[in-house]
Amino acid sequence: MFQRFLLAAALVALLPLPVLADELICPDLKTLAQVNACPTDEELQHTYHGYCSDDNNAYGKKTDTCPHFEDYRKMKNVARWESADGRFDGYLSCDLPDAAWRDGKPGGIALAMQGKITKVVCSYPNNITLTYRTRENCTVAEAKACADDPTACRATCNP
Repeated sequence: MFQRFLLAAALVALLPLPVLADELICPDLKTLAQVNACPTDEELQHTYHGYCSDDNNAYGKKTDTCPHFEDYRKMKNVARWESADGRFDGYLSCDLPDAAWRDGKPGGIALAMQGKITKVVCSYPNNITLTYRTRENCTVAEAKACADDPTACRATCNP
């Protein structure tokens, strides 16, 4: 009798489990947490001189931000932030005061591919984007619907 039970249990264990889709919702900006500190002006000056004086960057025409420190500072004066659950992250300008973006609602959701990585990108006012990266296949049901209803900013990802 016990052998039959073990055999039945083994057969059930071999059955494929249903694949559960992972639903992603664009995070509320109020729940974001800052991961690293904003760079100091001294750090920005130091990296500006190091980056812009590198001949490899200059000859590779990668120095678009080098003619003026203010352009470089605008690009590099950012800190990494992530959602409360740690799934989404993005870089926000350190020049943008919290009050200017904390109440922002998602205005769009899109998918982008980077090699084998699927990026689910949520966009917000003030050029804020938060990204979720995965190797799963993702779909967005109604990308334009979330402009009218922030709760509609959803994506579904399947392994």
